[in-house]
Amino acid sequence: MFTDLPTLLGAGIVLLGIFVLGFIGFRIRFPNVILYILLGVSFAGFLEGNEILHFSSEIAIVLLFFVLGLEFSTKRLGGIAKKIWSSGLLDVILSLGVSTVIAFGFGMDWFTAFLIGGITYATSSSITAKLLDDKGRMANSETEYILGILIFEDLVAPIVVAILIAMSSGDAFGGLDFAILLGKIVGLSLVAIILGKTLFKHFEKFLQRIDDEDFKFALLVGIAVSYGGLALYLGLSEVLGAFLAGVMLAEIGKIDRIEGTVSPIKNLVLPTFFVYFGTTVDLGQGVPMPVLLIVLIIWSIVAKITVGIVGGKLYGLSKRVALRAGLSLCARGEFSVVIAGVAVGSIKIFSGVYIVITAFLGMVLFNYAPKITRKIYGQPEKKKKNLKVPTA
Repeated sequence: MFTDLPTLLGAGIVLLGIFVLGFIGFRIRFPNVILYILLGVSFAGFLEGNEILHFSSEIAIVLLFFVLGLEFSTKRLGGIAKKIWSSGLLDVILSLGVSTVIAFGFGMDWFTAFLIGGITYATSSSITAKLLDDKGRMANSETEYILGILIFEDLVAPIVVAILIAMSSGDAFGGLDFAILLGKIVGLSLVAIILGKTLFKHFEKFLQRIDDEDFKFALLVGIAVSYGGLALYLGLSEVLGAFLAGVMLAEIGKIDRIEGTVSPIKNLVLPTFFVYFGTTVDLGQGVPMPVLLIVLIIWSIVAKITVGIVGGKLYGLSKRVALRAGLSLCARGEFSVVIAGVAVGSIKIFSGVYIVITAFLGMVLFNYAPKITRKIYGQPEKKKKNLKVPTA
């Protein structure tokens, strides 16, 4: 009965559902990402084949990574990589590499194992940033390290997606194919950097001369979608292309004008991406591979806490602060959803359940991180203030 409703009516109902869940999430301080995925799971049959929802979700993920790329000029990318690379590499080995080996040990082929490893890899930037702000921890000594890890993962995730897209084509994927893939990624990146240093160097002055916001929006979204489309044409991921489009425009220095134009529409359509992902998760036949699921959930938490403790020490944090950082990095979210979009069948169901559970557990661990740290290391010593007695 529901499938006979007009596509436009289905899209309208989705937007109203997003509003209701967004309002509930705001009031109870619960990550909206989880609620949106559950909305999609609940209405999977009703929303099946909704073309508007599908198209909106594609635009949403392009704009998400475009705005993310705006935060990274080539100079900033180099600075972050220089400071966080050892901790970031440890994160890749533990969260991506070991998880891949675990999945392979459970009988997965290498592609599926790498896909599952990618899903377990990245911490949710949106959930973590929101919790840092909500809990008043933005000024804490571990926050810079946490944000550095998130940024490193933001750089690695698009490359992982690009590799998975190439491997999922169905053809044999050997060493030569991998070399060609890396060549495409490097080439697309170099073109973006060259355009950013030349054509878009004075782009801000050009934007200032455009008074009509509608024209400006069409230009900026057109750049993001076109570069994302170029990446698809080359057999890469639109996520990587959109991110590089953002890096390209980040060279202008002042990105507030671009973000101010693009962010409103990004914020409107982004929830549809998570809803659409939920519609692809069919729980009618139960949760597949429950033992692997439990093992990966436990390892995911252990890996991120280890990244906090060991990586934090490499970064220069104290044991107390490093543990608090690790406990704050466990939530999975939007990047896991993006990578899980490559999956099909039972692996997609598995991925959806994993993401919802780890997002929730990550939020709980974040909330209790200060309390757990105090339990282990005791109350922190208060810094003594050197008070000088005024003299005549």
